[in-house]
Amino acid sequence: MKSLVNKLIKKKLKVSFAESCTGGLLASSITSISGASKVFNLGLITYSNQAKIKFLKVNRNIIKKYGAVSHECCLAMVNNLSKISKAKINVSITGIAGPKGGTKQKPVGLVYIGIKKANKTQIIKCFFKNKKRSSIQRATVKKALNLILRVIK
Repeated sequence: MKSLVNKLIKKKLKVSFAESCTGGLLASSITSISGASKVFNLGLITYSNQAKIKFLKVNRNIIKKYGAVSHECCLAMVNNLSKISKAKINVSITGIAGPKGGTKQKPVGLVYIGIKKANKTQIIKCFFKNKKRSSIQRATVKKALNLILRVIK
């Protein structure tokens, strides 16, 4: 973690996050490191659909048609976060951490992570199976941090 913060400082890059199922764990993992104020810009926990619509301006039809846990919603979250935050690297997370809330189509452990740097955006679909809620959240944060490392190399 410290090495990531130091790399971001060295490259003069700021990060912002829009989190749902991780509830601020990603932001916390960065802000727990000394020097984070140089790189951490903004963290939004848009847990409810209403928050995604109101603060991240996710079109309610996207949520209606695809659901909050979808490639489309994650993409809208990261694109709109980048407009608000003006950070160089933006990350969005939406998923089902469980233990309840899963369906056959969208099981517990399904998570989408969006990352946007400049004009390059990618949405990664992850599936963390056979894990408890906290394990799914931690695995999601670890994956997101690795994605950030990959895009700043």
